[in-house]
Amino acid sequence: MLNRFVAEISRLTSAQPTFLLAVSAGVDSMAMLHLFSKGGYNFAVAHCNFQLRGSASEEDEKLVKKTCEALNIPFHTTRFHTNNYAAANSLSVQMAARELRYTWFRQLMQQHHYQWLATAHHLNDNLETTLLNFVRGTGISGVRGIPPVNSNIIRPLLAFSKAELVAYATAQRIAWREDASNASEDYDRNFLRHQVIPHLQLLNPALEETFKRSNQRLLGAEAIFLLGLQHLKRTYVREAGGNLYIDKALLQQTPYPEVVVWELLKTYGFNYSQCRDAVEAQDTGKQFLSPTHLLLIDRHEWIVAPAPQQQHAVVIDKDVAQVAFNHLELTCTHTSDTTISNNPNTAQLDAGKITFPITWRRWQEGDAFVPLGMTQQKKLSDFFIDKKVPRTDKARATVLEAGGEILWVVGYRINNRYKITDNTTQILQFTLRSHL
Repeated sequence: MLNRFVAEISRLTSAQPTFLLAVSAGVDSMAMLHLFSKGGYNFAVAHCNFQLRGSASEEDEKLVKKTCEALNIPFHTTRFHTNNYAAANSLSVQMAARELRYTWFRQLMQQHHYQWLATAHHLNDNLETTLLNFVRGTGISGVRGIPPVNSNIIRPLLAFSKAELVAYATAQRIAWREDASNASEDYDRNFLRHQVIPHLQLLNPALEETFKRSNQRLLGAEAIFLLGLQHLKRTYVREAGGNLYIDKALLQQTPYPEVVVWELLKTYGFNYSQCRDAVEAQDTGKQFLSPTHLLLIDRHEWIVAPAPQQQHAVVIDKDVAQVAFNHLELTCTHTSDTTISNNPNTAQLDAGKITFPITWRRWQEGDAFVPLGMTQQKKLSDFFIDKKVPRTDKARATVLEAGGEILWVVGYRINNRYKITDNTTQILQFTLRSHL
């Protein structure tokens, strides 16, 4: 088993890597610890005490610490108030424990310069994950289950079954502890483990080995799929100004456009149902909203932009040097330099004509101003149409207003009434930037 393990590590990592092992005291992680030690790797161990099982949690910590001391392995441990964290953040205990441990693991890796985090997920874990994902609904990444490598996290035991790990630990006389919660059927994963998978094994006694081979084919299929997706992305997708633009011609290049669109947009928070509805949408201007982004169906393309945030107006007094509005920031400078800037993100206004305070707010229907170079008022809605401002950008547009007049349509045009003239002595300059 050690030879297979060493080969798996070589396949997954670079030469002479350093590892941090997540060890719980269960048979899987204790076997992994032993294999890393027998393989002569440079590694340390991290153990989380979630304080969820009373004295059992204390005994888990003692066992891992004692094992590391006997093998002269660097040992890190921490204790979490998991139930309190879960309640404060409206999380399940399982999700709270996951957030807490991975945050701590990242901190340890950064502090001690470990290259890889190794977890003890094995073949049976992967089978359970694949079945859970399939039952709940998923795409190709969910069907292929747990990836062997994900960023700087590796799972070197995915090639080994639970039975193999137990047999190895027994033969090597490795001490481990059982978590009583693993026997409970209150959790979906445990229900699959104790009720569903045994019945599947009646249909196929070699279920684990069959799944292992199928999983390899699915990993290969996913790699091919991603190559095709990247080709489509290079051809039909572009990014500009913080937005994503998808040419509608993409929809004619695949028999399952909703799948491709979902793969492109799922990282922006859109679910599969929204992507399917978007593909079927016929109306230009139709919008879909994720927790973080807005998808707009335009005439020839789809536009994905950050969702408008609902922030109240910001008041700018005379002595204010800098203010923020959502992801935007304005720097306010008083100057006598009359050199004109052509940067649309800079507004230079005649300070002598401005009455403070200034209000920075979102534009509203009915807003109007006299655009620079014109003498008559123009509605902002018409101004945006003339400027061919995309709907997504228009939804985020803001204005500076003082004394009931718009001074600047931020990032676009100042009001002609407040432009610099030969009689201007003091200039109020605003400079816009994003602070994302």
